[in-house]
Amino acid sequence: MSTDSTAAVASLPGTIAPARPHLNRATVILAFLSIYLIWGSTYLAIRYAVETIPPLYTAGLRHLTAGTILLLWCLAKRLRPTWAQIRASIIIGFFFFLIGHGSLHWAEQKVPSGLASLLIAVEPIFVFLLSSIADRRWRLNATLFAGICLGVGGVALLMGRSALNSGPGVFVGSLAVLIGALSWSVGIVYSRRSHLSGYPLLLSALSLLAGSAQLLLVGTAVGEYRGFSFASVSTRSWFALGYLIIFGSVVAFTAYNWLLEHYSPTLVATHTYVNPIVAVLLGWLFAGEAVTLNVLLSTGMVIGAVMLVDRGMTRLQQSP
Repeated sequence: MSTDSTAAVASLPGTIAPARPHLNRATVILAFLSIYLIWGSTYLAIRYAVETIPPLYTAGLRHLTAGTILLLWCLAKRLRPTWAQIRASIIIGFFFFLIGHGSLHWAEQKVPSGLASLLIAVEPIFVFLLSSIADRRWRLNATLFAGICLGVGGVALLMGRSALNSGPGVFVGSLAVLIGALSWSVGIVYSRRSHLSGYPLLLSALSLLAGSAQLLLVGTAVGEYRGFSFASVSTRSWFALGYLIIFGSVVAFTAYNWLLEHYSPTLVATHTYVNPIVAVLLGWLFAGEAVTLNVLLSTGMVIGAVMLVDRGMTRLQQSP
C-alpha cells in the first residue's frame, strides 16, 4: 500500500492525460525522488507519530488536514463533486483509510516500520487475486505465477521469523498490516470498477475527508480520547505528523499526479519497488531496527515478487 490513497484514486479511468514532451529534467527528477523517498519515509514517520498520539487519531488528523488542503485547492478551481463521487469516496475512504491506514497506524505501535513496509509491498498480489475474483476469470502466466509464489514465500519468511522473534505484539500487528493491505486492495479494485471520472485532486480530497471522519469517529468510539491530551504529545510526534501531512499527503501526491499526466502508470509505479528499500534503510539508520539476513532475503523476495507480478499483469493486458 502506498501510504497515500491518492495513488489509487488518481489512476481512475479518465484521469490520466497523454504524455507531454520537453519536460524540465530537474522537475522530473525531483518528482520521482518525491514518490521514491517521501513515500518510503512515511513508515518511519508513522512510527514516530503514534509514539504519543493514538493511532486512529493520528491517521484521522493527518487525512483531515491533507483532505481539507486539497479540497480548498479544488474549490479555488471551481470544482464541484457529484453525488456519485461522494458516495464512492465514502466507500473508498472505508477501505483505504479506516481499515487500510487505521490498521497500519495501530500496528506500527509494535511493528518495525521496515517490516510493515515489506508486508504492504505484496499488495499487487492481492490486487491481482481480487481482480480475478471480481471478473470471475482466471488468467495466469509463468511470470505471474512465479511472482505470486515468491511473494507468498517472502511473507511467510517475514511472519515466520522476523515477526515471531521480534517481541510481544509484533506477530499480531503484522497480521493487522496484512489485513490493511488486503483492505487497500479491495478499495483499489472497487475504485477501478466504479468507473468514476473527474479531476483526480477532487476525488482524492473527498476520499481523504471521508476516511478521516470514519477514523476519528471510530477512534473516539474505542476510547482513544481517554488519557490523551495535546500537551502530552512529544515534539517528535508533532513533527512526524506534520511531515505526513505536508510531504506524505500533499507534496508527494502532487508529484505523483503530475507524473501520471506525463508518464505511463507502469513507469510511475516503480515507486512500489523502491519504497520498501527506503523504509528498511531509514528504520535501520534512525530507529535502530534490525536488518538481519532474514530481513535482507525477505526484502529481495518481496521486491522481486512485485516486479514479476507487475510484469505478468502487463503481459496479460497485452495478450488478446
